This record gives sequence, C-alpha cells and structure tokens, in this order.
Amino acid sequence: MRQLLLLRHAKSSWDDPSLPDHARPLNARGKRAAMAMAGVMQGLGLAPDIVLVSSARRTLQTLEALMPLPDAPMVEPMDDLYLAPWPRLIEVLRQAPETARSLLLIGHNPGMHDLALTLAGPAGMAGKAPGTQRLADGYPTGALAEFAVASPWSGLQPGGGRLVRFVAPNDLPEMAA
Repeated sequence: MRQLLLLRHAKSSWDDPSLPDHARPLNARGKRAAMAMAGVMQGLGLAPDIVLVSSARRTLQTLEALMPLPDAPMVEPMDDLYLAPWPRLIEVLRQAPETARSLLLIGHNPGMHDLALTLAGPAGMAGKAPGTQRLADGYPTGALAEFAVASPWSGLQPGGGRLVRFVAPNDLPEMAA
C-alpha cells in the first residue's frame, strides 16, 4: 500500500498587487497555518519519501514550514505543477518512482481539490473517512488529504485512492484565534 499526501499551499498575501501570482508569498496567517499543519503531519507520523512541489513562492514557503521532514525526502520543485489541472497532476504522480512508499504533492486549487475528488471517486466520497464531507465542501488553503493507494504509481487511476483523512488548518484549535 502506498501513501499519497496532497497539501494545498497555505494562505498567501495579496498585499503587493504588483507581484506576479507566481511570486506571491504566504501571509502571516498562512505561515502559522503551515506550521500547524507541520505539527499535524509530525503527530500522525507522516514521512514522505518524495516531495513534489510547485515552483510558486507560496508552495515553496509552505514546504519550508514543514521542514525538517523525517528521513530527508527527495524534494523536487516543478514549474509544471504551478496551477496544474488534475489530469496533469495525476500524470506527474504516475511518473513517480515505484520504490517511493509515500509521496507528498504541494500545489494549488482548483487542481488539488479536483484531484482529491477524482482519486476518491464517487464511492469513496460516499464513505465515512474522517473529513469526507469537509473535502466534498472544498479544499481550503493549507488543507491536507491523505490517501491510501493500492496500485503502483504508474497505474494510478480515478477512484484509485482511499481517503484516509482530510484536515484543514481551521479544524485545529491553534488556528481558532
């Protein structure tokens, strides 16, 4: 069984309208949320072998907040993940080394939400996994979906993931303030 972790970047800043979208940083709340999600990942023992991350500043800063990750995973920033739609995201995942037990993908909406819904499939979204309804309602900034994947990465298909959990920063007590 493989593990797929889908993390949407944390909340970004719109303070400087002259910045291109790719260069937008995290805002203060986004930095707090990313650190809180790092705590969630650590508490759950989530340790990816490989991290695929969009080259956008906000995704890279989200990754920075997670560091250091256990076992020093291979990290691959990819321009191709920037605002990628779900079919492109699944193509990238299919190219992952089969030796990787756990993958973390850090990206953007709407692609991340669409990918999560596609992987879970209609039957999975009707299930009782923690956060299923929350995922159905949307994919907030900083949210993490964990999937169990039975197939090899190269065979990843729609409906090919079982949602294990979905956690958003707003679900955490430390983000309530």
